[in-house]
Amino acid sequence: MIIRKLFKFENAHIVRNCTSRRCSKSIHGHSYKVEIKLQSNFLDNGQMVYDFGLMKLYIKDLIDSFDHAITLWKYDDTEYLQFAKKFSERWVELPVNPSAEQFARIFFLMIDRVLKLMEFKNGEKNVKVHSVVVHETDTGYAECFREDAYNFENMGKIELKDIIFSDRIQKEWGDKNMWENILKNKKLIISKEI
Repeated sequence: MIIRKLFKFENAHIVRNCTSRRCSKSIHGHSYKVEIKLQSNFLDNGQMVYDFGLMKLYIKDLIDSFDHAITLWKYDDTEYLQFAKKFSERWVELPVNPSAEQFARIFFLMIDRVLKLMEFKNGEKNVKVHSVVVHETDTGYAECFREDAYNFENMGKIELKDIIFSDRIQKEWGDKNMWENILKNKKLIISKEI
C-alpha cells in the first residue's frame, strides 16, 4: 500500500548550466509542492501504514528547512555563495545543483534515512519511501524513485554530510540536534505526543 503526504515551501535558487538563461543566470523562486509517498505491506496497531502525524516531526522539519530560504550549490562561484549567506539567514547548501530533480533525490535520501532511524512504537513495519515528487511549478515536476536517489554514478553523488543548513534553520527545528543525529545514525525518538 502507498500513502501520500503533501508539503509546501517557498524557495529561491539558481540552476547553473541549465539551458534556460533565466534559470541559470538569475536568482528566482518557486512555490514548491512535495509529495512524500511511503509504502508498506503491513499496517500498524492503528491499521495505518504510517501515521500522518509522524510526518509532522522530523520529515516536516527537514522539508520546512527549505521554506523562505535560498538553496545554494556548493560548487557555485565563491563570491556568490558568500554574498547569499551574508544576506540571508535561511540558506541550504547542497552538493548538487538545486534542480527539481536533485531536490527530489535530496528529500528521498533524507527521508529514507529518517525512516531507518525512527524508533517506532506502534507496530509500524517495513515502512519505506516509495517515491518523492517535487512540483516546481503547476505544470512541471520531478519524481524520484529509489534507483534514482542512489544513482550516484549517473546523477551525481549525494552524501548527507555534504548538506549544510544555516544556523537559523537549525534553531527552528523541534529537535536542535536532529541533523547531527541523522548524520551519526542515532535513533530518532518520538519524544512528544503528536
